Amino acid sequence: MDSLERVLWWLFAGSAGAETRRRVLRAIREQPRNAQQLAQALGVDYTTVRHHLRVMEQNGIVTTTGDRYGKLYFLSNAMEAHWAVFESILQRTRRPKDEGAG
Repeated sequence: MDSLERVLWWLFAGSAGAETRRRVLRAIREQPRNAQQLAQALGVDYTTVRHHLRVMEQNGIVTTTGDRYGKLYFLSNAMEAHWAVFESILQRTRRPKDEGAG
């Protein structure tokens, strides 16, 4: 298990906020967006989205371009390369209520 895989387990399976981070990350993969767009698309408070984006950015999961408020978030190259690992983690940690989740 490499270091990014350990981070993925921590961020998406072993910590509070994992489900929100999962949703944010999938939305970014679907289409790069800024924090406001993510908050609106997911129906999550803007400050909550900003918090999770900051955590993911600090851990090399997402990268950005642009300035402060218009900053767009993208999956990092490392995250793109580890997407199958991320999906595997989600499969292993899926709870029965998640079965319909995409």
